[in-house]
Amino acid sequence: MQILQLLLYLILFPLIAALFILIGRRDSGRNMIVQFSAIVIGIVSLLLLVFGYDKGTLIYSIASEPVSQLMFVIEIILAVFILYLGIKHRKSLTVVLIVLQAGLLLWFEISMAGHLHVEENLFVDQFSIIMAMIIGIIGSLICVYSVGYMETYHHHHKEIRDRRGIFFGLLFIFLASMFGLIFSNNLVWVFFFWEITTLCSFFLIGYSETEEATNNSFLALSMNLLGGVAFIAAIIYLVISDPSGKLLGLNYLLTTGKAVALVPAVLICFAGITKAALMPFSSWLVGAMVAPTPVSALLHSSTMVKAGVYIIVRFAPVLSGTTEGLIIALVGGTTFALASFMAISQNNAKKVLAYSTIANLGLIVACAGVGTYNLMWVAILLIIFHAIAKSLLFLCVGTVENRIGSRNIEDMGGLIVRMPKIAIMMFIGMAGMFLAPFGMVISKWAAIEAFITAPFGLIFIAILVFGGSATVFFWSKWMGKIISVMRDQTVIEDTVKKEKWAVLYILTGLVVVVCLIFPLISSVLIEPFVLNIYGQTARLAQANLTIMLMMLCLLMIMPFSMLFYRKGEQPPATPYMGGRPMDDPMHFAGSMGVSREVVLSNYYLEKTFGEERLFMIGASLCWGLLLIVGIMLLGVIL
Repeated sequence: MQILQLLLYLILFPLIAALFILIGRRDSGRNMIVQFSAIVIGIVSLLLLVFGYDKGTLIYSIASEPVSQLMFVIEIILAVFILYLGIKHRKSLTVVLIVLQAGLLLWFEISMAGHLHVEENLFVDQFSIIMAMIIGIIGSLICVYSVGYMETYHHHHKEIRDRRGIFFGLLFIFLASMFGLIFSNNLVWVFFFWEITTLCSFFLIGYSETEEATNNSFLALSMNLLGGVAFIAAIIYLVISDPSGKLLGLNYLLTTGKAVALVPAVLICFAGITKAALMPFSSWLVGAMVAPTPVSALLHSSTMVKAGVYIIVRFAPVLSGTTEGLIIALVGGTTFALASFMAISQNNAKKVLAYSTIANLGLIVACAGVGTYNLMWVAILLIIFHAIAKSLLFLCVGTVENRIGSRNIEDMGGLIVRMPKIAIMMFIGMAGMFLAPFGMVISKWAAIEAFITAPFGLIFIAILVFGGSATVFFWSKWMGKIISVMRDQTVIEDTVKKEKWAVLYILTGLVVVVCLIFPLISSVLIEPFVLNIYGQTARLAQANLTIMLMMLCLLMIMPFSMLFYRKGEQPPATPYMGGRPMDDPMHFAGSMGVSREVVLSNYYLEKTFGEERLFMIGASLCWGLLLIVGIMLLGVIL
């Protein structure tokens, strides 16, 4: 009963906090509520870990009829509101999809829902606890960071209407819906919370109310509504298959075997692909970068898009060994490779982070689609490491943008002098994404090892090799820009607010600490979960762990040595300019005796790796793969 109380608390408390935030009038009072509520959510998430990590799978029976009816009413009200907005802004695709989804929902409620009696509506297991840690700790830290960020944001953007009450209220509604999604065993409940996350994303992307923000918010909404239609279709299929509604229990559905579960699994995985912004739906996530940076960090990197891969990983045992699962994995692999290469062509820091996010989500789906026990282990590791490192990087970029007024990577030259602490944090965050022995590299290495024995594994190994090479390219050139020393640089990070510093320090520490203790995380949470499902599990050998620890110690020498850098102690070395005479360390004599400043910039190779060119290739390939799955699905149904 203690665990059940924690689950209900995590779902309901953020809603209560959101209510107080929405009705609050004064900024100081609202900020205190945000910070206090975030701390409480983080503490309760840790309590769930302490009390539930060794309990296995716990399923709870709660009367579903009144709750389901309330959810239905809320969904219809929101559908009407979205329909109104779609008509108002002349978004015909949104109007068609919301009408279709609402029509399916009404049909389900009127003709089917009255006969359903699902009792086991909530559950928790080790995977749910891992997701709860990501939502409750990283999500709460981002909310605290947002207090200082949004104050600075509106100071620099006076043309944008100050709606911070709605902004913070939506953040906490989102946290509540994410907790509801990962703890719900009833697929009808999962669908409800799934749609609430979509709507929170829609409203937050459009926060600035500019034309670009409005268009991008409707793009995100339309693509996620398409996935929602597939989700509700899966629910209807399950009820037609078993009118008692027993198949709506996620824990029961996953044990029924591929003959029963494959069709709904593929439909729900399609919804997961749209939510995770894999190709051909990746454009909505790139467009979402117009939102304030905390939105990008929370919804579009650490948590909301993780809902998409979460549900696909849940169905990995059903997909394992099937052609449908292999095709879904190929969609993920194609996304990983092409999004990694598209990141090379970007000088917008948030776009680099967006494409990197899309790429890593694609890799997670590739692992889950193949669905072997060791690849499920890898997929969960990727979820953990990516959430921590990427949230740190998004918040660092937001802090830099607020101070220098730009998110262009070329404008971040000499950041190690101007904002030394932030530069070191960004360095560690980037190291966490592509350098050994940090978790993303560990996970990719484990993925290569697992793909060796998987069906068509050589294809995925090739994808990993080429995509991983692109990852090294775009991260390393950004790192080089940050630690380059420029002339006439002054420290500008003194005015960064203390709430931001606290969050950034914690996230930086988490990147390192989780790398150190991930064998413990694996043995306590991931391995028991995988073992319970497959009857066998994966783990790293002791010798590999020792090597990783040694590499981590050596790797930390460079970023932490930068703390001792002092401007002026040593003049910048004179760059070699092919024999041209140098007037001073950063100027050379050009043609006709004109003195020119030395300017260092990266190659972006837009003609080779431009997003328009590669996106069309990726979208065409992935649409073709999804069409094949759709045809196969029709064959199974008919």
